Order: sequence, then C-alpha cells, then structure tokens
Amino acid sequence: MKKPTILIVDDVDINREILCEMFQEYKTIQAENGKEAMEIIASNPERISVVLLDVVMPVMDGVAVLKEMRKRKWIDSIPVLLITGEATTEIEREAYRLGASDIIKKPFDAYIVKQRTKNVIELYYNKRHLEEMVDLQTKVLRKQAEELQSINDRIIDVMSNVVEFRNLESGNHVKRVKTFTNILAKYVAQEYPEYKLDDNDINMITSASALHDVGKIVIPDAILLKPGRLTPEEFEIMKSHTTRGCEVIDMLAEADIQQGEYGKVSYDICRHHHERYDGRGYPDGLKGEEIPIAAQIVSVADVYDALVTERCYKKAFTTEEAYRMISNGECGTFSPKLMKCFALAKEEFESVVSGNHEMI
Repeated sequence: MKKPTILIVDDVDINREILCEMFQEYKTIQAENGKEAMEIIASNPERISVVLLDVVMPVMDGVAVLKEMRKRKWIDSIPVLLITGEATTEIEREAYRLGASDIIKKPFDAYIVKQRTKNVIELYYNKRHLEEMVDLQTKVLRKQAEELQSINDRIIDVMSNVVEFRNLESGNHVKRVKTFTNILAKYVAQEYPEYKLDDNDINMITSASALHDVGKIVIPDAILLKPGRLTPEEFEIMKSHTTRGCEVIDMLAEADIQQGEYGKVSYDICRHHHERYDGRGYPDGLKGEEIPIAAQIVSVADVYDALVTERCYKKAFTTEEAYRMISNGECGTFSPKLMKCFALAKEEFESVVSGNHEMI
C-alpha cells in the first residue's frame, strides 16, 4: 500500500495546520474552500486517499462538495470525513445520505481522528483491491470461457461438416441455416418480446442451429442418399435422426462441450426442428407453443434452405416459390408469429441465397 494522500479542506488556516501536524506520516494537501478542493480532486482523483472536510466555508461549503462528489461518482472511491463543530442533525443526515463515511465533531481528540481516518483509508483500500481482484478474475474467466467456446465451435463445425459430406450437400448448408436462423431470430426478438430473446439468446440459437441434423451421422447411406421417395419404413429410420442426434448432444455434454443453457438449446433444436405447429410433426408430435422457440426458428430456416438448394432427390426452387410454399403451409404448418417474421425477413433471406449477404 503506497503512502496515502489526505486532502484537508478548511477555511481556517490554524485548523488545517493542526490536522497537517497530526498526519505527518501521510502526504497532505490543503484547500481553503470547497471550490479549490474540487479543482484539486479533478486534477487527479486517484491520488486522493481521503478528504477531511469542514462544513461551513466560503465560496463552496462542505455539503455542496459532497453533492458534487456524488454527482461525479468520486464519493464511490474517495472517502470523506466531515470535521466540524457546527453541523446540525439535519446536516449530518444529509451528509450521510450524500455518502460521507464519518462525521467528527470539534473539539476533537487527535488520536480518535487519526484512528478513524486510518480505518477509513484501509477500508477503501481493501475495497478497491478486492474490486480489482474480482475484475481481474472475471477477465481471466471470461477469456477462458471464450477460448473454450472457440474450441467448442470448431468441434461443432467439424461435426456439422461431416454431416454435410455424408449428405452430399454443398458444404454451405450449415452456414446458410445459421445465417437464416440469425436473421429470423432477430425479427422474433424485435416483434415478440414475450419470447424474451436477447442478443446472447440469438447468438446461442444461431450457433446451436449448426447441430440440427447431427443425427444424420448414424443414418445409413442407402436411406440418407436415396434419390427417390423413401418407403414408410425408411422414412421412420430417417426421422430417427432427431432423437439419435440428441444422443450425440448428450455425449458432447458429458465431454464438457455442450453444457448448461447452450446444451439445452442444442438439444431442443436437434429434437424438435421437425415438429409442426399443428402437432403433425415428429418425433414427439408437439403442438403450438409446446415447441421451443429456438426449434421453431431453425425449422423455418432449415425448410427454406432445403427448398432453395438442389438435393440428390430434387431440383432447387426459386426464392419466390420457396417463400410461397412455406407461407401457404405446403411444407407443414408454422406459427403465425414466425410467418410474420418470415415475411419481414424475406428480402434478407433472398440476399443470402443470391450471395449478397455475408454468411455466419
């Protein structure tokens, strides 16, 4: 702890000299009134360890100093001790309300003044030190979390690319779905605050959308790559990619890759992105708002991308055709709220398809 600096503010010379004499082991600075004191603090707030402040002074009194220090938030880091013989109960209450640390009445005992001043200085020093340690630890933890998230994102990218390669897709399906998801989620947050989606939720849903089809890793090639219509038995196996994908996500959670809220959102998206608002989806037949909003958003993004891109079993539809088919319910029933947001996002979706919108 460096040598503390005490600012002594009093309009009477002898009072300032007495206090300076008492605190010879400290650095002391003198001010004849509140205005001069404020100028001294303003020049370098961090060097002042404590202010010993008189109440009744010309130009600017002690209460005015406290008000200004509170306004500038200096009172949070610079303790103030009022030393006065003329303070009324009303002034004392006001002083404490404004943030004064202590009030010492004249005539005072030198030992008591020194001890109270020392205690306040040490208290504020320890408080600042603790805040610095907490801030440092927070930065370390944040950096570790960012590094872990970066590793997790790379693992997810690799896994999603494996799915794309097996599915003979262009390699950009996941990026497009993430981009569509991000666009749509922003409109949902904007138009429907009841879903309580903030920026963190939007980023989490966007990132987690990359794993929506991870369960296709376990689907046999004969079914996954079949160019024609699937038989009922084959379709049941294909539908299992939702639940098998959840098994993969559970394994990721056990490996500390997908945990907490992020893991839950990933699970919801993977399991429920083929549910439909009328209850005719799979695997659980969820209906309406039973379907997690994250899964609803990714569902629209996934269907749209499936329509506008060529697959082994179909040609690509135009963006206008895709928009019409989804809006008219030709690809299953979606939430009216999602359809309103889909309409608002129409031009941005088309911009992604045309390559004029940067993908995530």
